[in-house]
Parts: sequence; structure tokens; C-alpha cells
Amino acid sequence: MPNAVVFIGPSLPFEEAKQILPDAEYLPPAKRGDLTEAVRAGAKIIVLIDGVFFQDRAVGHREILSALRAGVAVYGSSSMGALRASEMDTLGMVGVGSIYRWYRDGIIIADDEVGLVYDPETHVALSEPMVNIRATFAKARASDIIDDAEEKELLRACKAIYYQDRTYRRVLRDAEISADKKTTLAAWIKTNAVDQKRLDAIACLNTVRDAL
Repeated sequence: MPNAVVFIGPSLPFEEAKQILPDAEYLPPAKRGDLTEAVRAGAKIIVLIDGVFFQDRAVGHREILSALRAGVAVYGSSSMGALRASEMDTLGMVGVGSIYRWYRDGIIIADDEVGLVYDPETHVALSEPMVNIRATFAKARASDIIDDAEEKELLRACKAIYYQDRTYRRVLRDAEISADKKTTLAAWIKTNAVDQKRLDAIACLNTVRDAL
């Protein structure tokens, strides 16, 4: 396999990612300058899934463009990768997954949609990103657990919560829907919640594997 570097964290554990691309180098969520360093170290493929947003300086557009100009294949998905791919796909960055398409098509536009808090050592998520909550409520509506008006109210309540504090419990607490519906939805979420970031990360790694 050509030298491949994958920046990943809370979207998918290293161990699971390695089952898809076993020979890649896995690094924690990317910050400003990490892609440039990877190119200098000889990377031919960069997969940007997770990156820092507010803890440090985020991955810059210029370093992605420099990597592309150097002939490096750059893929983006799930989190920071999806956001940057939606901004730079016309310049050669390859976006993969639903979250990338949501950004590309203007369904979502804000950075906080993919923002979350995670343990810096284990990379375990400590809050729920809004993109996952969107996907879960869309599934609930399609399954007739909630109606259109209730979905809109749940998303309104979610958006009003600071990204670090977003959890399903907090959203259900703040949303102005009936108590009975909150109970039904809470029970349904326990076994039906959608982890869209995880799904997109897997899709991206499979795309890279198939391309190779």
C-alpha cells in the first residue's frame, strides 16, 4: 500500500479502522500543520476524518491545497474531513459520506454540527454531535416515532444547546413536545440511534481501500 496516513479519533476507534486499512499509519485528530508534516514524511494518501476545532488551530485550507498540489490524494469524511472536503472538492479533495454531502449541498453549514467533546486520551465521545442527532431524528420520523413538527422542534432545541453540552437526554429535556412522546422516543433511541460519523468513517476507509 502507498504511504497512507489517517487522522481519526472519536468517529471510529483505531482498532476498527485498522481492520479496513491495516497498513496505514493512524494519528489522532489533526490540527494545523499536521497534514503538512505528513506530506514531508512521505505520505501519498491522507485521510482526514477527525480534526480539532476549538481546542487548537484547525487544519487549514492552504495545507490541504499544498498536499494536493504535491500529488497527494486527500480524502475527507465524517467530521473535520467532511467540512473541509465540502469546501475543497472542486480543487481535488475527495469527500465521502452523508455528512460531507450535507455540507456540500448546504443542508448544514456550521462547524458546530460536527463538534463534540471527547476524552483526549481514549478519544471516547463525551457529547453527541448534531449530525448524529439529525440522522437519528430523521430515522425516527421515517419510522413514524415522531412527526415532522416534532422533528423540527427537537432539532431547534438541539441547535440551541452549546455543542459541548449536546446529549439526547438534554435535547429531550429542552424540546417542547409531549411527555409521552419524550418517553417513547427516549426508549426508541436506546436501540436505534444513528452514529453517522462512524458510518461515514467506515465508508471513507472502504473507499480508499477499494481505490488501492
